[in-house]
Amino acid sequence: MTKAERGALGGTAIAVALGLLWAWAGSQGTREVAGYPLFALAALWAFALNWVVFIPSFLARTEHFFDATGSITYLTLAGGTLWLTGASEPRVLLLAGMVIIWALRLGTFLFARVRADGRDGRFDALKVSFPRFLMTWTLQGLWVLITMGAALAGMASTQQPPLGLLAALGAGLWVLGFVLETVADAQKRAHRAKPENAGAFIETGLWSLCRHPNYLGEILLWLGVTLVALPTLGGWQYLTLLSPVFVYVLLTRISGIPLLAARGKKRWGQDPLYQAYLARTPVLFPRPLGRVKG
Repeated sequence: MTKAERGALGGTAIAVALGLLWAWAGSQGTREVAGYPLFALAALWAFALNWVVFIPSFLARTEHFFDATGSITYLTLAGGTLWLTGASEPRVLLLAGMVIIWALRLGTFLFARVRADGRDGRFDALKVSFPRFLMTWTLQGLWVLITMGAALAGMASTQQPPLGLLAALGAGLWVLGFVLETVADAQKRAHRAKPENAGAFIETGLWSLCRHPNYLGEILLWLGVTLVALPTLGGWQYLTLLSPVFVYVLLTRISGIPLLAARGKKRWGQDPLYQAYLARTPVLFPRPLGRVKG
């Protein structure tokens, strides 16, 4: 076993430990099913589903179902929590709707992209190693659980106060984020579909306001979800308020922007037009008086 594979096993163990801690914190004050906290059951499902799909994916050495499984995890957690609680409170329905609509849109987009490209280069070295590929799927389970933590806690909470101004603000942020993410993805897909843009970076539409408008949308919509869930939380459940912070750190410091920045530097680093684009375009947050180009 290589050093990287030993590290992957350690990473898997750490991910599971963090998942257990998150499950314990989120389970405080939640409804129970057959005597078990609903949040804890959701945490178990988040990992179990990814491990089950990992097995045939590793045997086939394919990453085609990775993104789809992530979306299905979100969908089944939201739908399952809604079904198991039998809840009809407006806040529970709103939280479930936010997650389900977002997961359906993003999951369809990512699955179609992988099928069209034929492969995802991120997985070339991972899918041939059992420990490293397992860690990847385990981390996806943890990623879903943490990202959706506030929504899950809010849906499963025994405290369901009436919707108010905070919920309206959260819903507004979610709509703004969802629109930004959807439009940015559509613009990039249309850009790549044009033969004259083959191998060229995108600098028009929302992409002229910031370099990662889709990520900005993602951050805003999960912040909105958390604001809707906030009035239902108590005690250790407040730990789930880290959900949007986790999304921000993940996208800006770990797997999102840093990876794309390195890829962009490799592909267009010597291109004066790309250097000019970087100089005039903010990374994430548009300037107040920014202007859409194209």
